[in-house]
Amino acid sequence: MRSKILTAREAVALIKDGDCVVSAGFVGCAHPEALTRALEQRFLEGGHPRDLTVVYVAGQGDGKSMGANHLAHEGMVRRVIGGHWGLAPRLGELANRGAIEAYNFPQGVLSHMFRDIAAGKPRTITSVGLHTFVDPRNGGGKLNDRTTEDLVDLIEFDGKQYLSYRPFRPDVAFLRGTTADEWGNVSMEQEVVWLEALAQAMAVKNSGGIVICQVMRLAKGKGINQHFVKIPGILVDHIVVVDPAQTPELHMQTFDRAYVPYFSGQVEYPEDSLFEPMDMSVRKVVARRASFELLAFDRCVVNLGIGMPEAVANVAKEEGIRDRMTLTVESGPIGGLPASGLSFGASFSPECVIDQPYMFDFYDGGGLDIAFLGAAEVDRQGNVNVSRFGPKLAGCGGFINITQNAKRVAYCGSFTAGKLEVAVENGRLRILREGSQRKFVASVEHLTFSAEYALERRQPVLYITERAVFELRSDGLWLTEIAPGVDLQRDILDQMEFAPLFEEPVPLMDARIFQEGLMGLSAGTDRELVRS
Repeated sequence: MRSKILTAREAVALIKDGDCVVSAGFVGCAHPEALTRALEQRFLEGGHPRDLTVVYVAGQGDGKSMGANHLAHEGMVRRVIGGHWGLAPRLGELANRGAIEAYNFPQGVLSHMFRDIAAGKPRTITSVGLHTFVDPRNGGGKLNDRTTEDLVDLIEFDGKQYLSYRPFRPDVAFLRGTTADEWGNVSMEQEVVWLEALAQAMAVKNSGGIVICQVMRLAKGKGINQHFVKIPGILVDHIVVVDPAQTPELHMQTFDRAYVPYFSGQVEYPEDSLFEPMDMSVRKVVARRASFELLAFDRCVVNLGIGMPEAVANVAKEEGIRDRMTLTVESGPIGGLPASGLSFGASFSPECVIDQPYMFDFYDGGGLDIAFLGAAEVDRQGNVNVSRFGPKLAGCGGFINITQNAKRVAYCGSFTAGKLEVAVENGRLRILREGSQRKFVASVEHLTFSAEYALERRQPVLYITERAVFELRSDGLWLTEIAPGVDLQRDILDQMEFAPLFEEPVPLMDARIFQEGLMGLSAGTDRELVRS
């Protein structure tokens, strides 16, 4: 084992110019911060390694300087293939000005690619990404003019179209665990998710590369019970020990919390005791209307997008219908309560955690009953953009996998953006100050969700806002409900860049949504309230 132990500085010294480096992490969960930070320091001190290809699956960063932001130096990186870019704005800035080659692929596809590379498969073939910006007919996931090599091809089997993603050859893996024994076996008992650590280690090892794993402690001999080993020692070349007592910022459970026992199962989260209902707001109004969609199910498996859709869990808890839903996160947790912010990816007291590639197997195969996700732009066809807005490069993350394969999709968000202010008074909604940015636009800037493909698959899709609800139908986007108190022309039609389809009078949203107190959703299924 002594030959496997290196300092972070010694470990990153093994990386050569032109190497392909893959790193683990989901926001800050399971990210080897000590290794990416040491790699940055080596480059700043000596100008090497240069011209790296960097591949990561989920967004890694704090939106400022941590995670993948350490790698954002011109000359250090030549190419980046990532699932989400929003948390690494320094990399995004390099991509926007054409300083690097940049690709954005669906998070689940990248997660699966490591398994395929490990197995020596020639391509990763999937329907995920069809008709979106990842489709080669719409750009092939390229993010700037400097990026010219085609890494995605359109193919056909049995009369059906698929995307074929070309593999890469990884040279180095940066991984993270909790404990390593003297044989190099790694456990993850204090990590919140496992992600694709095993698949990445296997892919790199079978490609002739080196696997470096950051841990917080060592165990003697084969000191880890075999049932807890997540990365076997035969796949691990080097171990870097980071003592969180001395440098806590280098080995936090998440980029928000140093250690939360609820995340890693040491104790059960007392959700009932800590629960607080939300105050009435745009966020709560949207979540209240979205919660009616749960009444279509006796039990359902759900994914909640980050931001406004997270409020659906709070409203469901308040209404006593949380037992209808099992919440899942693409990073691997099943059950429990998903965390938010820089702890996104973790869950409070999940029933279990599975590897991220398996979660996307479940999602891609249609395992999600309903997904509640955000929408930054919606156009007249019902297409959605969440991935790019002018200079702001967010990326798709797991959005494409989830929205293309969930049985139902409900987009949740405010009707306009930019300092919108509303009041809920006496069962009515009043617009105090209109948002400065329109979200219902003539044409989306980036095609992250294809309405055409959803219609082809007969997928029910809703667009829920605080003042209006829209439904995707074969002939276009239909306005199906408006909030009591709003003016159809002034507050809805005049705030859109296109005219939706509707029949007058447009039905009103349920009045209970705009009244204080419980809505009574736990009284019964009330299926007539749910538009099929």
